[in-house]
Amino acid sequence: MPLIADAILDQARETVTRNLAPTPLLPFHAAGLDVPVFLKYEGAQPTGSFKVRGGVTALTAYAADGTPVVTASAGNHALGIAHASRLLGAQSTVVVPEDGSPAKISALRTYPVDLVLAPGGYDGAEAKALELAAGGMKFVSAYNDPYVIAGQSTLVGEVADSFGEDFTIVVPTGSGGLLAGTALGARRAKPDVRVVGVESAACHAVSAAVAAGHLVTVPVGDTIADGLVGNLEPGTITPDIVREAGVGLVDVDEPAIRRSVREFALTAGLVAEGSSAAALAALREGLVPLDRPIVLVVSGRNIAAELLATILTEG
Repeated sequence: MPLIADAILDQARETVTRNLAPTPLLPFHAAGLDVPVFLKYEGAQPTGSFKVRGGVTALTAYAADGTPVVTASAGNHALGIAHASRLLGAQSTVVVPEDGSPAKISALRTYPVDLVLAPGGYDGAEAKALELAAGGMKFVSAYNDPYVIAGQSTLVGEVADSFGEDFTIVVPTGSGGLLAGTALGARRAKPDVRVVGVESAACHAVSAAVAAGHLVTVPVGDTIADGLVGNLEPGTITPDIVREAGVGLVDVDEPAIRRSVREFALTAGLVAEGSSAAALAALREGLVPLDRPIVLVVSGRNIAAELLATILTEG
């Protein structure tokens, strides 16, 4: 397995522990299920998303010498880099799709970073960021960076600290940074941890690469789970980590995601963006084994108010 060095994983744990408070692990009363279900609510992060874990870890490693960094993101990774930049006094440029989440773009404008809006969706934003990196900046991938992946591994470590028994953790999956980090963190956990990755049916970038044994270009459809769509950059290591770890991958469709956003709000009183809701959608669609306690990663809360209001009125 192309593992990230244990020293980097240890460094990530120390960095995240020093800079970020652990997010809550909440009991979830899932109607119709006998197995205990818990929510790892990353909406409690200062940026509203798990991505700040990787952002703080990467900038701690890269920005110590004053090198400016650039990244591309659908929004949440950009917010993680922006928050880390403010914490560490680092110089950062973040590139996001011009048609990206209005809530995330609005939040980015409150940080002292250079914000660039690029056409062409996530793929266009990534191409623009790589162009800027060629001019002397350090490119920090949202998913294909050892320090970012190591930072995301700290999430499952926090969960394992709270459990004395085996559990299944269900992880929303777009480009695989959180899933790969969870797979790496799970192998170091004291209880046995089963990892299930959940993609949107609108994009199968990771599962297609895992199945093929190499990166493939996949179609990208429309979805409210904007953090789960986009093709992978050349040389991406996340599918190899996922494949070698034997992680199972499933997918959920748009109606299931929308129902789960609504259920989180009305049942648990939690704001969850579309990407976050993929984990609950997989559980509700019968795609998660029910033989042990289940932890659903609620990866972020950055959903536009208008979209959330619309979903809440749906039957």
